[in-house]
Amino acid sequence: MANGLKTSEFDFDLPPELIAQEPRLDREAARMMVVNRATGTLAHHTVRDLPSFLAAGDLLVLNDTRVIPARIYGHKEGTGGRVELLLLEDLKNGQWHALCGSSRRPKPGTRLTMAEGRIIAEVMGWIEGGGITVCLHCDRPVLEVLEEVGIPPLPPYIKRPKVPELETLARDRLYYQTVYARAPGAVAAPTAGLHITEALLKRLSHLGVDHTAVTLHVGMGTFKPVKTDLIADHQMEAERYEVTPATAQAISQTRLRKGRVVAVGSTVVRTLETAADGDGRIVPGSGRTRIFITPPYTFKVVEAMLTNFHLPKSTLIMMVSALAGRELIRHAYAEAIKEQYSFYSYGDSMLIV
Repeated sequence: MANGLKTSEFDFDLPPELIAQEPRLDREAARMMVVNRATGTLAHHTVRDLPSFLAAGDLLVLNDTRVIPARIYGHKEGTGGRVELLLLEDLKNGQWHALCGSSRRPKPGTRLTMAEGRIIAEVMGWIEGGGITVCLHCDRPVLEVLEEVGIPPLPPYIKRPKVPELETLARDRLYYQTVYARAPGAVAAPTAGLHITEALLKRLSHLGVDHTAVTLHVGMGTFKPVKTDLIADHQMEAERYEVTPATAQAISQTRLRKGRVVAVGSTVVRTLETAADGDGRIVPGSGRTRIFITPPYTFKVVEAMLTNFHLPKSTLIMMVSALAGRELIRHAYAEAIKEQYSFYSYGDSMLIV
């Protein structure tokens, strides 16, 4: 329970110039603030130093969702009115849930010519919350076509023109994606994982730190600020997740050998805490989660976390405050601003141990 905590307690002032606009081409070179819960101390490192803070027997848990280049532009057939679609979820029957940007709301039956004719979208109807259902028609599987013509769905605080230059587009397609992305379905990157490289995973493996993966398809709601006065009144948007039996077994074995379960990102935390039973055992399966982790919260599985620096009044800063404590996180964020860390999706990282 949130115990009457106010959203304003998780607010802070961030200089706009600290919001990272470009990816770091050397992923491991991102700065990493190490927050020690036991001592209350902070230390400044880089992600390349991560092995120094993990031990043989620990388990790194990744989110292997793959970001879809889900933003496409086009026009309404007949009127020529401009339309932007952000495809949110494949309903598996040719239909998708999407967000639609246009001067006038297209009526059911309207056909939209998208991506210079590569995709035709037929409007099926509008849904609660302002979304739209469309039926997509193209000459090849939709995901294949999107990989060629779609634009990565960067969050609005990363400024890009509607049609980025080819070099910028290629860079975002590469770096707004984890190196281990496997299962298409996300419309926002699990950003803590953007710092992880195959070389880093190999170095950790040589030290006896294994890794496994869950899947949580990140939705647009992940980064939205909480707008209610009391955080208990906020409703989380559902996100799809899957935990395999192999991952559940890896976590069980880690706990038996007294190793730590280290979550790479808030999406992994949400997945593991959702999939855990009352005794903290991971139950494999799939579903949708609306879990909202705020102080006070007793973590059932996660013992350490690699994460980025988050938006004021977001569910993400509330989660890290639940893990590390509000005062320590407030102190860490003040230090990050003082030391000119980069914030948000393309920004620097924090390791909570």
